[in-house]
Amino acid sequence: MSWNRPLMIVLLAAVLALTWWRLQPADDEIRRSQLLMGTVVEIMAGGRPAGQLEDAVDAAFAEMARLDLLFSSYRPDSEVSRLSQSTNGGTVSAETAAVIALGLEVARRSGGAFDLTLGRLKSIWGLEQEHPAVPDRQAVTDALAGIGPNALSLDGRQLGKREPQLQIDLGGIAKGYAVDRAIAVLREQGVASAAVNAGGDMYLLGQRPERPWRIGIQHPRMKDAVLETVEVRDRAVVTSGDYERFFEQDGQRYHHIFDPQSGFPARGCQSVTVITDSVALGDALATALFVLGPQEGLRLLDQYPGTEALIVAADGSLHASAGWTKYPVSP
Repeated sequence: MSWNRPLMIVLLAAVLALTWWRLQPADDEIRRSQLLMGTVVEIMAGGRPAGQLEDAVDAAFAEMARLDLLFSSYRPDSEVSRLSQSTNGGTVSAETAAVIALGLEVARRSGGAFDLTLGRLKSIWGLEQEHPAVPDRQAVTDALAGIGPNALSLDGRQLGKREPQLQIDLGGIAKGYAVDRAIAVLREQGVASAAVNAGGDMYLLGQRPERPWRIGIQHPRMKDAVLETVEVRDRAVVTSGDYERFFEQDGQRYHHIFDPQSGFPARGCQSVTVITDSVALGDALATALFVLGPQEGLRLLDQYPGTEALIVAADGSLHASAGWTKYPVSP
């Protein structure tokens, strides 16, 4: 996901509010928010004395801010920017190596539907800018040169680039990794009940005093409407949709989830929600499923036992994995 653009922050904050609408803090919980990674990050934590919760939440936010310094493609001094500017890669931090390793695994398993090297393509579409527009087809073709599941290699912490012009973009996975790390910090601080939401990328730790966490999934075509409500504990919930960031030109909607084969927005889905063990994995899989479409996307999930998904196809029809039915509840 692209970071550090005021308009995108407003849009993503709206999405956050819609998917987070049921989570009002109880008497023994605290709820705080910060602007990080180009979106509003909210943390709700409970089950400990207020002072301990405040310290734990401060530590979780600090960890996410530290990771933003590594992963942001808009900070010229970030590790990702340095790798994009290099001609052949270089040594990376343990955190960046972990994100890239997971991204490369999903890229290979999805046949390239998820791709870490779409930096040039995203820049020419300009969806982070005030006036995005459909780029010239030759520019799209040039931006796709050399990308694919084998465009990057990773040996320990040594990253290799197949082509010098490749620009790395971790926006489709890094925010999820940061949420996972925030949850890990909260656990280390003794917090057993918490929810971290970064623009719709969520992890729900433990449960609330009276029941597991309940999350409303945004309807992709009905503003302020909930498609389904799910009840989860100790799970990641991630939604990718074509309503999050888009513009219209000549009556056509162009959104931010690109098909690496065509260089244009993927057209098979309206939204994808993934429930799995980690937000980083859910982030990458939600993008891959969106690009692949319902049939191929659900086949990809067979490679990830315990991961479930709800897909809204381009025609509005719903497609769910076999185990999805254990999550929805009545509002």
